[in-house]
Amino acid sequence: MTSRVTGTGREVRVRRAVARDAKRLTRLVRTSSAYEGPYAPMIAGYRVGPDYIEAHRVFVALGPDDRVLGFHALILSPPELDLMFVADAAQGLGVGRLLIAHMRGEARAAGIDRVRIVSHPPAEGFYLGVGARRTGTVRARPPAVMWDRPELELPTEQR
Repeated sequence: MTSRVTGTGREVRVRRAVARDAKRLTRLVRTSSAYEGPYAPMIAGYRVGPDYIEAHRVFVALGPDDRVLGFHALILSPPELDLMFVADAAQGLGVGRLLIAHMRGEARAAGIDRVRIVSHPPAEGFYLGVGARRTGTVRARPPAVMWDRPELELPTEQR
């Protein structure tokens, strides 16, 4: 999938991630400013390994210079958006919406009509803005996750 992304004026392509992308995806997660302050412990030491990439549908958004702008990971059974990150420098440029559109297409192709999202609390507004609806709250599970998180459901057909 290739698309022009707002604000960049450049083409962004989305392709299936491969094992050699693991270090770049891990770096994107660990340097995300969305996980600073009280959220930092959740990604401390986090790793997107080659085994994870091979076991799940992981797709990466790349700029024209092959720089990683973001990625998403879709689990098919049960259907869930497991990970989605957009690089700090690409925030607000439409990369997240491009990744959501791509994820929806992948889910539809797999026969899925709804995808569960357990959101990072500050990202809830983004997911609501792309058509998700809140279905509940996933309670904190210390020490891994110290805060409650919004649970949402995203239809794969855009309304």
